[in-house]
Amino acid sequence: MSSSDTPRPAPPPGSTSKSAPAPGVAAGKPNSHYSRFIPREELNGFAAWKPGALSGAEGAPAAAVKRAEPPPPPAPPKPSPAEELATHVRAARSAGYQDGYRDGLVALEGFKQSFASQITAQIGTLMQSHTQQLDDLQQDMARALAVSATHLARQMVRSELVQRPELVVAVAQEAVDTLLLSAHHITVRVHPDDHALVAQGAADVLAARGARLLSDAGITRGGCIVESDIGVIDASLEARWRRAAASLGIAESWDGVTHGEEADE
Repeated sequence: MSSSDTPRPAPPPGSTSKSAPAPGVAAGKPNSHYSRFIPREELNGFAAWKPGALSGAEGAPAAAVKRAEPPPPPAPPKPSPAEELATHVRAARSAGYQDGYRDGLVALEGFKQSFASQITAQIGTLMQSHTQQLDDLQQDMARALAVSATHLARQMVRSELVQRPELVVAVAQEAVDTLLLSAHHITVRVHPDDHALVAQGAADVLAARGARLLSDAGITRGGCIVESDIGVIDASLEARWRRAAASLGIAESWDGVTHGEEADE
């Protein structure tokens, strides 16, 4: 074999060959390692290169890597009978506590209402009793004041009769004028010490009515009694005093006796 028949080694990639250019390639222009830029969107099913890929330890990259799902959690262990019993006991105890608490609140509310009603009734009774006692006290005070007023008035009347005995004349005239005009047989009875005063001061009235004036020791000085055929007018000091005391709510006589008992003057 001649030297011309010996094959020549192929030139390495990227080297420039002085041989004839390949068809379709312009003469004198070196070959390019990358003809164009490939976008990432056009790359499908590639994987990153790893050192072990050359040794054949790993196979070709998979088209898509799927992430493994975590294993399901292990089922909780079944509780023992003792634990189940303890759980039921705790649940029953909690339910009993709630029921007891609710019943206790209901009982407390009922007790509060009952207690409030009792206290209200007791306070009402106490206030009523207190009001009644105050009313009684006021009545007693009013009666005591009226009694004191009548005692003072009696002392003043007695003093006035001593100092002004001629007042009996006005009493006699008023008693005679009270009689109706149709009255006849009129008699005026006065105390002997007042006879002269009445005869002198009421002479015109007695004469106009045709009345007689008589002395009567049973009549208290300062008063008189007028008698006629149609009735009697008691203008004695005792009768007038009883009427005046009765207007104050006191049944007290001129001599100071109240309800049959002797009153303190």
